[in-house]
Amino acid sequence: MNDSIMNHSDCPEVVVPNPVFFTIGAVSFAENVLVVVAIIWNRKLHLPMYCFICSLAAFHTIASLTKTWENLMIVFANVGHLEKKGSSETTLDDVIDSLLCMSFLGSFFSILAIAVDRYITIFHALRYHNIMTMQRTGAVLGVIWTVCGGLAVLLIWFFHFKLIMIIFVMLFFICLVIICFLYVYMFMLARSHARKIAALRWGSNMRGALTVTILFGTFVVCWAPFFFHLVIIMMCPTNPYCECYRSLFQLHVVLLMSHALFDPAIYAFRIAELRHTLRKMLFCSDWKLCS
Repeated sequence: MNDSIMNHSDCPEVVVPNPVFFTIGAVSFAENVLVVVAIIWNRKLHLPMYCFICSLAAFHTIASLTKTWENLMIVFANVGHLEKKGSSETTLDDVIDSLLCMSFLGSFFSILAIAVDRYITIFHALRYHNIMTMQRTGAVLGVIWTVCGGLAVLLIWFFHFKLIMIIFVMLFFICLVIICFLYVYMFMLARSHARKIAALRWGSNMRGALTVTILFGTFVVCWAPFFFHLVIIMMCPTNPYCECYRSLFQLHVVLLMSHALFDPAIYAFRIAELRHTLRKMLFCSDWKLCS
């Protein structure tokens, strides 16, 4: 992917040092593993929303590992230990890109699932536990992982077709519109529906909805520049002004990787029970005494 950037304009390509990528990958991997372990360990977090958050953190973990491995391959290729166009290297690069694509799709669908869960919590509070059972949650997670894995393989292996690239970009914008519509609808009805729910429960649910809104906003900020880069490749691949934007590709990758870095910090800051669990895991030698 990096090799596809051919800068023919007067704008020099912005190069991000490899240690930056390795640092972001290592820190985000550690953060997301902690989130996954915390949710599995604490039975109080065995609820649908936290299962979706755990899924989101698992996708982030995959993204951190695969991007770090890709950077290692680039380093080895630059010093002559790997062939950039070798058959095995090309196949491995396709596998890495498939995993990265799966993590992107998984992040999007996990955020969408959390948003739907918050919608049901707010507007169908009395029937929430009947609607969002753990069995249905497990089925939804199974569908998300299966669909994301299958779509990722298809998108990457046929990505050289322009139609596939267009579908990939359109999928991003369609999902964006769906989630935006869901949030606008949710918050437009919020005040009129508030009288039907106890004040404390309403405040807690709206806090959860706000948390998902922050997660969604972070996702858009981190991923939108990369997708705009793909749009530019399709619309104006040789225009010098477009080339200037494409010269920022490595900064877009830094933003893309930072998504996995920001989300666990948002969980820890916004969700009290998860924050308490992480604090016990990190600073308590005896979890039983700290509970």
